[in-house]
Amino acid sequence: MDGVALLRPEEQVFTAMLTGFANQQLARNLARTTVEGRENAVKAFTAYVNTYPWNWTPAMVDEWLGDLRSLRDLKRSTIRSYSEAVRSFCHFVTDPLYEWTATCEERFGTHPVQVVHEWNTAVHVQDNESDPKKRAFTKAELHAFFAHCDDEVARIRSLGRKGWLPAFRDATVFKTAYAYGTRRNETRMLDAADFGRNPYGAEFGEYGRCQVRFGKAKKGSPPKRRGVLTVFRLDP
Repeated sequence: MDGVALLRPEEQVFTAMLTGFANQQLARNLARTTVEGRENAVKAFTAYVNTYPWNWTPAMVDEWLGDLRSLRDLKRSTIRSYSEAVRSFCHFVTDPLYEWTATCEERFGTHPVQVVHEWNTAVHVQDNESDPKKRAFTKAELHAFFAHCDDEVARIRSLGRKGWLPAFRDATVFKTAYAYGTRRNETRMLDAADFGRNPYGAEFGEYGRCQVRFGKAKKGSPPKRRGVLTVFRLDP
């Protein structure tokens, strides 16, 4: 953009910043969902403060995050992900290697600074931040849940409706996730070909082992594969 006259300089420079930010993250092998989520958070903050990055201040971040907590009652992990998105974006546009500070100085007479720091962000101090009011199902509750799923299949089929097949699919998916301890996306991406024999558990036949192909990935890495062995039978 050096030396080029722009029709809408503020909007076009900001758009170019977002494009460069996305490309930098993709170059680091970050997931597209992560890239898109951060971009949406930056856009949301920009819309809230109604000004562009070279005019941002820490006080704006304080007010934004405060409103998200008090007015929208967002979870702590969500608040932290939003602030981390803005922090990462500011780190990108203030890095001398990308020359955005020089571009902004030339065009707008000011430049972006890091507005997210240790005094206005929450620290991630523990792995589990789930709502303490939530708990795992008891065995009795699990049994009741699976029984309800099976009863729904029988009920819908007795009415002569086609909906019994989706109900049967859902019941099977729930039991599979419980039996193998798979996460939501891991369960969603399973295929029949992912099940195979376990030579040390011949009693399970062709379902002695589950090969999870879309396991939770580490930062900047592809989905992690892992195998899960069948260790107990589910009641038919």
